[in-house]
Amino acid sequence: MPGSIGEHLLQERYGTTARARGFYNHQMLDHLNDHMREFVARMEMVFVATSDGAGEADCSFRAGPPGFVCVLDDKTLAYPEYRGNGVMASLGNIAENGHIGLLFIDFCGDAIGLHVNGRASVLENDQLLARPDLPDSVLDGLLQDGGRRPERWVAVDVVEAYIHCSKHIPQMVKRSEVRQAWGTDDVVRKGGDYFKAKHSTRPWVDGVPAGGAAAEQAAH
Repeated sequence: MPGSIGEHLLQERYGTTARARGFYNHQMLDHLNDHMREFVARMEMVFVATSDGAGEADCSFRAGPPGFVCVLDDKTLAYPEYRGNGVMASLGNIAENGHIGLLFIDFCGDAIGLHVNGRASVLENDQLLARPDLPDSVLDGLLQDGGRRPERWVAVDVVEAYIHCSKHIPQMVKRSEVRQAWGTDDVVRKGGDYFKAKHSTRPWVDGVPAGGAAAEQAAH
């Protein structure tokens, strides 16, 4: 039976066991069917959830042209890692703990989502190229220059795939005229210091408690 021990305990506690089992048996698969594969092929964004070996979680975001996440077969997909801030938060977590959760949402069309949970591994470009029958979108991506060229890939072995229902998904309109600054190091185009965090104190740099000087003063 799918689901974690915690899920099953709370289903029992809150009386949702039968409803949950109906979902498992009617909406959850251990692979990507043709409809799911088509859905992934037209998505331009995905939310990526990972955690490190201690279970500390991180949620990130990846985007690209339609089909940037490629379905290699019904049990495997891969998404590119473009040049970023160098932190390697998601990849670092995957190096410790391969469990991964992906959430694709169609905000501009059908207002529906797709969860894909599985196990992730990091592939260098030459490792991916060694696979037979790669989609044209992957080969085209590897021929790009600059920030549009993937630095490496994350392959995901699918364990669970299931719908995210549409009732709370907002309908959005795509601004097609906006040009993406793929891989740029331009401070303004990256968003600059949007949250005004640059000059804040940090305990790992300044030895000041979280909250800055005000918190330090309040402690005395």
